Amino acid sequence: MAPPLSPAILLAVTLLVVVVVAPLLAHGRPLISDGGGGGGGGGGNATTVLRLPSEGMGCEMSYGFLPCTTTAGGNLFLVLAYGFLMFKSATYLSSGSELLLEILGPGIVGGLFLPILGALPDALLILVSGLSGTKEVAQSQVLIGMGLLAGSTVMLLTLLWGSCVIVGKCDLSEESTAIDTRDTKGFSLFGSGVSTDKQTSYAARIMAISVLPFIIVQIPKVFKLQSGLRITVLLGLIVAALLLLSYCLYQVFQPWIQRRRLEYTRLKHVMSGVLKHAQMHAFGRLLDDDGRPNVSVIEKLFHKIDRDNDGRLDRGELQAFIVGINFEGIYSNSNLAADQIMADFDTSRNNCIEKGEFVNAMLRWLNEAKRSVASGTYSKKFLNDFHERTRDEQSLLPDNDEEEEGEADGNPTWTCIKAILLLLLGTAMAAAFADPLVDAVHNFSNATHIPSFFISFIAMPLATNSSEAVSAIIFASRKKQRTLSLTFSEVYGGVTMNNTLCLAVFLSLVYLRGLTWDFSSEVLIILLVCIIMGLFTSFRTNFPLWTCFVAFLFYPLSLIMVYILDYKFGWHAGSRFAASPCLISPRQTAHSSPSPPFLFSYAYAAKSATWSSSATGGADGCAALGGRSGGGGGATTTTTVLGATAVVGC
Repeated sequence: MAPPLSPAILLAVTLLVVVVVAPLLAHGRPLISDGGGGGGGGGGNATTVLRLPSEGMGCEMSYGFLPCTTTAGGNLFLVLAYGFLMFKSATYLSSGSELLLEILGPGIVGGLFLPILGALPDALLILVSGLSGTKEVAQSQVLIGMGLLAGSTVMLLTLLWGSCVIVGKCDLSEESTAIDTRDTKGFSLFGSGVSTDKQTSYAARIMAISVLPFIIVQIPKVFKLQSGLRITVLLGLIVAALLLLSYCLYQVFQPWIQRRRLEYTRLKHVMSGVLKHAQMHAFGRLLDDDGRPNVSVIEKLFHKIDRDNDGRLDRGELQAFIVGINFEGIYSNSNLAADQIMADFDTSRNNCIEKGEFVNAMLRWLNEAKRSVASGTYSKKFLNDFHERTRDEQSLLPDNDEEEEGEADGNPTWTCIKAILLLLLGTAMAAAFADPLVDAVHNFSNATHIPSFFISFIAMPLATNSSEAVSAIIFASRKKQRTLSLTFSEVYGGVTMNNTLCLAVFLSLVYLRGLTWDFSSEVLIILLVCIIMGLFTSFRTNFPLWTCFVAFLFYPLSLIMVYILDYKFGWHAGSRFAASPCLISPRQTAHSSPSPPFLFSYAYAAKSATWSSSATGGADGCAALGGRSGGGGGATTTTTVLGATAVVGC
């Protein structure tokens, strides 16, 4: 029997219906006037409901039926709505990929197919940002794709990396290595931290190498070459594609990343089965009515497993307990499950589990189970929900213990179908809502006069990477070197896919559409963050707590650097304002100071004595600037605002 739909799926479907049906409910109420020719007529057939006073153009509905608006509030809602749908698509792709990896195990599919699926939402958003409209429109909107690419990379290596250090910190020994699960020194900057294994540092080195295409594309800018721009873009595209293929093949022939992910998934299923069994057969409920753990019940469970009453659990007693669970059809590999429980519970490493270790580990498992289901809050059936979430997956895990016989119960066919459906649903949602999200961000940028790069840099990575970020933080909170190594490997792998797959998609847009490569400031912050963090994490495996604050600091510094380079040094300020109906590009005079960042935005310009508040409103705007609109287009005018000269094309 198929499991019931979760509240998250129902919420996603409901929001999808609301977004699609909204324009149908508002039929007969156009967002703007349909125009009326010249100046005087047309008043009778204009039924304006949502209309910006200074706007002469309306928005265009995606696919002809999805809603759009020209107001800041309306576009903010659309950004949140489409962003949530992209978040759900990333979640479905992640869940489907995990199921597929468990079914097939590490190998060709896990190494080639699944890494691409993980980066698919970002890649689709980057792709659609430069596909639509004319070359000029694409040049403007592709900045959203670059903002997503830079923002996703910087967020993973700064905010997420630092958060994992904080939640995963343990006490550091005299050798500066983290002691698993021991966290008694609080927020000691030098006395607590995290440790990873050598293989994680290899993943960091791969990430640092993956920035090579960025360096290649920047060669003409660095040496101020006037020719060879398209050649370097093509060369960067080829190198990015080759690095992507090499990275995927590396995972096929050295599948330690996939095996590590499988190892944690197995432990999650052991945890699910033990908690479910304990809830059903312990001497009372594990949680009281308020969701607080019943320590006395956990202690009774300990004494039930402790058959010789010596106050400690050895491996034999633990395996006998697991075999009892196996008789109910939950597990087939009792040796593997016993080893995993012993490794997770035995913090003193004396090959037995003391009563205190058992209680603390069970409390930690209960907290993790609550965080893993629904909203993370307590309900009387949350253990059932957690168990159902993992039960379908468990039977299909590859068995590494050749001596263990027997087949696990379960329905492999249903699980395979579920994995395929999740992948198809996630892919379809990402493909369907990538373009509307880009349009909403673009329109929100126009309505608020905030450059689209900053919106996409901050907001869009939250939509596409939140699922992985939550999983990474949950993994790190286990405070073990093994799971922290997995967490950081996933972070470095995500950045590597950004630098290869997503960059390859972006460069293909630039090359095929003949766009201008003018993203020096964005490339610089990607290079700095990737190289500094890559070198820092490549040659060490111990990270004290103070390192997280260094990582956090890179995030605001990246935004400040883009602001200074673009708006103070004018690296490519012109492309920031190409989205308005009248294309305005700042051109500094010989004696003028650098123009402020929003000098050519509507709000700032409206305050100038030489600039009308309707300066960007089509024909009226051109007239206000002293230019000619004349219906034919192509007219230009030059105006000076606060010492800066602007060329306006209408």
